[in-house]
Amino acid sequence: MKFQLLSTAALASTISAHTIFQKVSVNGADQGQLKGVRAPDSDYPITSVTDSAFACNKDLKHQDSTVITVPAGAKVGAWWGHVIGGAQGANDADNPIAKSHKGPISYYLAKVDNAATTGTSGLQWFKVAHDGLSNGKWAVDTMIANGGWHYFTMPTCVAPGDYLMRVELIALHGAQNQGGAQFYMECAQIRVTGSGTNKGSGFVSFPWRVQGKRSGCAGQYI
Repeated sequence: MKFQLLSTAALASTISAHTIFQKVSVNGADQGQLKGVRAPDSDYPITSVTDSAFACNKDLKHQDSTVITVPAGAKVGAWWGHVIGGAQGANDADNPIAKSHKGPISYYLAKVDNAATTGTSGLQWFKVAHDGLSNGKWAVDTMIANGGWHYFTMPTCVAPGDYLMRVELIALHGAQNQGGAQFYMECAQIRVTGSGTNKGSGFVSFPWRVQGKRSGCAGQYI
C-alpha cells in the first residue's frame, strides 16, 4: 500500500501541467535565467486569492541582487517554463504550460525604495498591462506559440525608480468551480528609467481581501 501511494504521488508530480515565470527580456535582450526574478522551484499554482503569498508566490528559492533596467516605453518580455529551466524532460508537451490551461496574463508594478531587497508586505500595486481573450485567442495561447515568451510595452508615463513587477497568469480551465482558478505569479526586480511622472492609480493590495462566496475566479478579479 505504501508503495502504491508513493507511486501515485510520484506520477502526479511528473504529469503536472503547470508553469513558472523565470526570465525577462528588454527590447529583445534576454536578461538571463532567473536574473532579477524571484521564483520558487515548484511549478504549482496558488488557488486562493487570500493566500499570504499571493503577491509574488511562496517558498522562493531563487532571488539575486540583480535589478533589471527597463526604459519607459520598452518592449518587455516575460518567459515561462514548465519547470525551472524550461521543459520537464524530452518532448515535454506541457512546456511552457498545458494547452488546456487557457487564460489571461497581467502585469503589475509596486513602487519600492530598493527592488533587490524589498519585501512584499504592504505594497500597493497598479496594473500596467493585461492580455485576455481576443478573437478567440487567450494570452496563454500567444505565450505558448511564442515558446514561453509573452510581451507588453512599459507605459512611457511610468515614473522612474525601482519597482517590483508582478507577472501573473491565470489558468481558467477549472474556474467554474469555487477555488478552481489557478494563479501563477512571480515578481521581477526592475528599475524604470525615463521622464515619466505617473506613479500609478487604481491601487490594489495582495493578498486580496475577499468577503463571502465568490466564483472560481474570485468574482470580478480578472
